[in-house]
Amino acid sequence: MARAWHWAKSLSNEFMDQLTQSRWLPLVLLTLSNLFMTFAWYGHLKFKSQPLLIVILASWGIAFFEYCLQVPANRWGNNVYSATQLKILQEIITLVVFCVFAALYLGEKLRWNHFAAFLCIVAAVAFTFLPEEKKPAPQTAAPAPVLSQQDNRQ
Repeated sequence: MARAWHWAKSLSNEFMDQLTQSRWLPLVLLTLSNLFMTFAWYGHLKFKSQPLLIVILASWGIAFFEYCLQVPANRWGNNVYSATQLKILQEIITLVVFCVFAALYLGEKLRWNHFAAFLCIVAAVAFTFLPEEKKPAPQTAAPAPVLSQQDNRQ
């Protein structure tokens, strides 16, 4: 039984190592966390007659689940993305989730200027993921040539 447990634990650790090195896991977790975040921040707009304190407490409860997904997304995502890349990805995911939420849940119509602004954010994402410029290796300074007496006279 101990061998089976050790084997299962080893397999589980191996799976988690592969999963946390995935480029997709952070994106999935960030998307799910943004669903919770969007409902926490904007879901109450359909319940304007509810007391503000109740809405705040409900939003806070929803936000807890957002953090349960967002924190691991950033922790594991930092294995494959820089913090800046994660933030930019999170912003574009937020906009996509919000656009769908605004249209389907709130019934808002998205206009051309919303899409133009969205394209600007996509451009920011593209700039963030441009390859880093390779810095040339520092060169050691060659010793200055020693001038002979004859060279100094010229």
